[in-house]
Amino acid sequence: MPQQSPKIIAIANQKGGVGKTTTTINLGASLAEQGQKVLIVDLDPQGNASTGLGIDPESRVTTTYDVLLDEANPRDAMHQTATPNLSIIPTNTDLSSADMELLSNEKRSFLLHDALRVPDLDPFDFVLIDCPPSLNLLTVNALMAAHSVLVPLQSEFFALEGLSQLMMTIREVRQIGNTELRLEGVVLTMVDLRNNLSQQVEQDARDNLGELVFDTIVPRNVRLSEAPSFALPVLEYDTYSKGAAAYRALAEEILENNGMATGG
Repeated sequence: MPQQSPKIIAIANQKGGVGKTTTTINLGASLAEQGQKVLIVDLDPQGNASTGLGIDPESRVTTTYDVLLDEANPRDAMHQTATPNLSIIPTNTDLSSADMELLSNEKRSFLLHDALRVPDLDPFDFVLIDCPPSLNLLTVNALMAAHSVLVPLQSEFFALEGLSQLMMTIREVRQIGNTELRLEGVVLTMVDLRNNLSQQVEQDARDNLGELVFDTIVPRNVRLSEAPSFALPVLEYDTYSKGAAAYRALAEEILENNGMATGG
């Protein structure tokens, strides 16, 4: 049965440069390619998801800042991207000050929850939140709003150690109000299987986290790096690339795990 409201997934890791925005954009595009209606929420003040999907800075009149702090209707902030079925609520540099402004708001941890858990978003199948690379109030808002968390884990030394702090934050968020929050899974990114370290990180992750680690691994792929500068998901920039294949496979896993498999 189709669900009545979208599945909200926060894509989070407090470490920068792990493929978080790349995963948000390309997972979103892969789900959209499967016929799912997808909304990306750009919650990173750097705005890389907005830029990577071709949203002109001049057109970002209503942004995630307004949705969070000025109670703007999410629908008024949405932009349809060049990819069918894929929309985005963009951000701009205004969001950089949001963390400080949230401190004085008594509902500071729940503002994104209240903005996204609304009937206006029911036509969407998935909402993907691109979180900033820190465990600040913006990330806490994303975790309070989400049903689950997807963690991109870069294939590098000490990768697993950074996970413990995020897992602690997830536990705290469950305690303060979002009891349903769960880990959607961990996806290994920037993997070079010719490299012994990459192989060791993958083995350690699977030994420690078991089935929480997706079967799909995202390889180091030059096409993934190039696509954002052309304001395209990798599926459209180079549809036959290894990066595109990986994110299609990740989308299939997520659909299957949520009982929404396409069977195609």
